[in-house]
Amino acid sequence: MAIRLNIERVAGQGDGVARGPDGAVFVPLTLPGEVVDAEVAEGRGEMVDLVAASAARVAPPCPHFGDCGGCALQHWADAPYLDWKREQVIHALAREGLRAEVVQTAATPPHVRRRVALHARRRPDGSVALGFKARKSWRLVEIETCVIADPRIVSALPALVQVAAAVFEHPKSAPSLHVTATDAGLDVDVTGVERKTGGGLSADGRARAIAAATRADLARLSLAGEVLAMRRAPTVRFGRATVALPPGGFLQASPQAEAIMVAEVMAAAKGARGIADLFCGAGTFTFPLAEIAPVLAADAGAEAAAALNAGRRTATGLKTIEAQARDLFRRPLSPFDLKGVDVAVIDPPRAGAIEQTRQLVDARKVERIAYVSCNPVTFARDAAALVAGGYRLGRVLPVDQFLWSGHVELVATFVR
Repeated sequence: MAIRLNIERVAGQGDGVARGPDGAVFVPLTLPGEVVDAEVAEGRGEMVDLVAASAARVAPPCPHFGDCGGCALQHWADAPYLDWKREQVIHALAREGLRAEVVQTAATPPHVRRRVALHARRRPDGSVALGFKARKSWRLVEIETCVIADPRIVSALPALVQVAAAVFEHPKSAPSLHVTATDAGLDVDVTGVERKTGGGLSADGRARAIAAATRADLARLSLAGEVLAMRRAPTVRFGRATVALPPGGFLQASPQAEAIMVAEVMAAAKGARGIADLFCGAGTFTFPLAEIAPVLAADAGAEAAAALNAGRRTATGLKTIEAQARDLFRRPLSPFDLKGVDVAVIDPPRAGAIEQTRQLVDARKVERIAYVSCNPVTFARDAAALVAGGYRLGRVLPVDQFLWSGHVELVATFVR
């Protein structure tokens, strides 16, 4: 039986929140100020009727929206949507007792996301479907288009179905195609191929996959990091350098968002004498920063460090770069390691980097920190440690890299 709910706010993952008879109810695809009738179970609601719509509700641009779980907020007008992302950062800081200048969220356009994970499933007739998971479900939503993705990925969907079909040998396989649009073409790393009981992909399966990759003109096809075929090295530009990405390697999802974050980091590092780039990946920030000062770069991925080192040979006019493969969770750079560094850039994964943050506090010569985060909650925790250690939190720039999702990226500057 449906009950009537008044939506009060949007939660961090993009669901509307109302007060139900037994507490908070999370209702997807709703907006603040709306009145809905919803079927409710265990604190979650499914809207069955939109009784009163918000003035901020707009027509979603994607035909798959509402079923596909890839986007949560296409139905929200740009201005309140971007304001909401900014508010997520403000609220996360407030929970740690912090206040800062949180500026307006930097927007990114549709059709530019260069990195997606597509899931493959067998249809009852044995053919293969490719798409994204449905909301809060393992069910696959087959897609014919994607309004956030780079058009090169969308146009390749039929060919990628053939790649997925080639690796679907074992009934327990659930392949995912991690597709990256690079300057040299599409780079595809396949995971989810059954190994324990199926023994991995057979020689015939590998041959079929390679043939499908050739027909699709993929730059590279790999299987859980093992290269099966490479016609061209998948390369991207970081500053003045051309870098060949390792299979499955990290890359910022949107080049537009990357450019915004690089500009913010460069502004924070202006005038530096020595820079540490921590969780550096293959050099997103390293190479632009090396135009300012010598850079000590560190990342746990040995493949990323090797790609960064190889990229150094493609660039001229840069300061020295020292790249290290180092697990910064287990062995954060100490004040001794940071000798000669006066500006640190830190771009950790969603878990944040509290141990490395504490080492930066103890490194008294590190005068400024540019912190790039994909999780406002762990950022706020680390920011509180930096402020308690003598830093002042300056400007915070939210970045809408993951368009129409609940995720918020940010760049913040700290000054000792």
